[in-house]
Amino acid sequence: MPQAVPQLRAVLIALAVVAAGVTPANAAPTVPTGTSPAITVERGRSQPVFSYADAVREHVYVESGADSDADGRPDRIRVDIIRPRESGPRLKVPVIIDESPYYDNAGRGNEGERKVYDAAGNITKFPLFYDNYFVPRGYAVLNVDMNGTTRSDGCPDGGGRADVLGGKAVVDWLNGRAVARREDGTPVAADWTTGKSGMIGKSYDGTLANAVAATGVRGLETIVPISAISSWYRYQRSNGVVYNYDYMSWLASYVDTDPDAKCAAARARMDAEDGDATGDYNPFWAERDYLAGSLADVSKVRASVFAVHTVNDLNVRPDNFSTWWRALAARNVPRKIWVGQYQHVDPFDFAGRRDVWVDTLHQWFDHWLLGVDNGVMRRPRADVQVGVDRWVTQRDWPEPLSLKVPFHPAADGSLGLVPARRGQTASFTDLRQSEETMVADVGTGASGRVAFTTGSLPLDLRLSGTPVVDLRVALDRPTSNLTALLADFGEDTRVDWRRGQGISTLPEESCHGESTAADDACYRKVATNLATRPLEIVARGWIDVQNRDSLSAPTPLPPGTYGRVRWETLPQEYTFKKGHRLGFVIAGTDATYSSESPTGAVVTVDLARSKVVLPLAIGALHIGDVPKELGPWRGPGRVTLPVPEPNFS
Repeated sequence: MPQAVPQLRAVLIALAVVAAGVTPANAAPTVPTGTSPAITVERGRSQPVFSYADAVREHVYVESGADSDADGRPDRIRVDIIRPRESGPRLKVPVIIDESPYYDNAGRGNEGERKVYDAAGNITKFPLFYDNYFVPRGYAVLNVDMNGTTRSDGCPDGGGRADVLGGKAVVDWLNGRAVARREDGTPVAADWTTGKSGMIGKSYDGTLANAVAATGVRGLETIVPISAISSWYRYQRSNGVVYNYDYMSWLASYVDTDPDAKCAAARARMDAEDGDATGDYNPFWAERDYLAGSLADVSKVRASVFAVHTVNDLNVRPDNFSTWWRALAARNVPRKIWVGQYQHVDPFDFAGRRDVWVDTLHQWFDHWLLGVDNGVMRRPRADVQVGVDRWVTQRDWPEPLSLKVPFHPAADGSLGLVPARRGQTASFTDLRQSEETMVADVGTGASGRVAFTTGSLPLDLRLSGTPVVDLRVALDRPTSNLTALLADFGEDTRVDWRRGQGISTLPEESCHGESTAADDACYRKVATNLATRPLEIVARGWIDVQNRDSLSAPTPLPPGTYGRVRWETLPQEYTFKKGHRLGFVIAGTDATYSSESPTGAVVTVDLARSKVVLPLAIGALHIGDVPKELGPWRGPGRVTLPVPEPNFS
């Protein structure tokens, strides 16, 4: 009887793929003479048996459940479609969706590709490689213009209701639950699809995938959010600290290439409701919160999730993926993750990883949209970049065997495993200063910061996860902005994520999929940018002290009274090398990544009851593993640390 189990399993898998319109690899012949090709799977992967050149290229307008431009009509969402010519009622295919607001402004990908249309208004060039690669393998690819952008109606909504409902309506249409029309108003049904879809995309595109999945819409089987937002509050705030004022209306204007007047009222409403004056979490941000929001909620997610993010992304900061990942894990959502060291970069452009990425993505979509048992879910869950050109696979991320180690600051400027003596304090003034200034000349006095360092490390320490800052402070004013920095002091060559997002584009191309004269499948390769510097800021975190207990109900700290202020920094994946020093800096207002004004408060830190807790991938750590400096040590002077340039593509 036990020997029959594998045979039964093989029969069930074969039945499953046949039911999905897939021809298993052992079915022969795959393409008999005189018949149309069928979706074919060999070696756990769908094969390119359909003509890309002959594929159907068409577009429809899906009616959304929103009227974001207040014209009395539902927003119409433009959907550009490319699918195998053979697809239809007799051959239904799954769908890969990239919904984006960037198709006629920033463009998509490292080369900034935009949509190109023919005289009939159909696309002749679809940005990125998804169409070239997956259509020949039996998928439809949909490039969807987010509401209010490119050729869709409405107004961009900064991740709010109109943005979310527009993408959801497309999934509903694929499953017969929403209306779509052609240019002439004729209703059109998606009779060529199985109804199974996956959403993919980087930045705003991936954010829309998160948002639509968090509505619980049926038919969305998987999402691949890349450098994506899970909470727009986290995108523009940190514990009450504002990164950029009036950003949401600015972004809405940037992605909308129509005349300004069309959506001026919608943008004015954003400015009125975003709460910039306080930095607090309010109903505006709750609508744009996909973890526990008023519209979308991670508890509703039905789709599997293949998340990709980089720990040095200071556009969509990595707490957007770490909190999302944690919430997915708590609900046992099927998932996979890649964690890189770059800035705002697509994994297609992780140097040396392009072929691995395309193959992994291929297997992921085949498994979740075609039902192929190819083992993708039995492999290690996490691929993690732990050095310039070194990747590891592990059971999960953060490193599951990491140890939470408290590091304690002391009055002599040391940082170690033993708490400071009772009564030791350190003080600074909340000034507005750059991060370069905060980490310069550590070991000397500075009015705007206090700094603490270990001695020279006798072993490598790998940080994997999210540090937690836990301070006891007193102020001479009701509140103060606080910045916490973890720094690595030591000359080294590191990924230069500050320049060009961490990559340089090369002349040589690689091709992934089939091409036409109008739309080729070839893209330029990249190399990792490197920089040798005497220090690096590894992790950073910010808080407004009055938001220490609540993001929505601030509580000033009575002057002269000590209070506990505990918060998470941004997550990281980083190795402090043997011979380097680990530094912990506490300061006021960060001029590099925040638009806030300083309060001028004098901040006094009770060192005996303050610490920073680091998740270290190490079995145990002893006092001798974190030595104290034997004599005075002074860090490097001011080092130029370029701010990464904005990037949306």
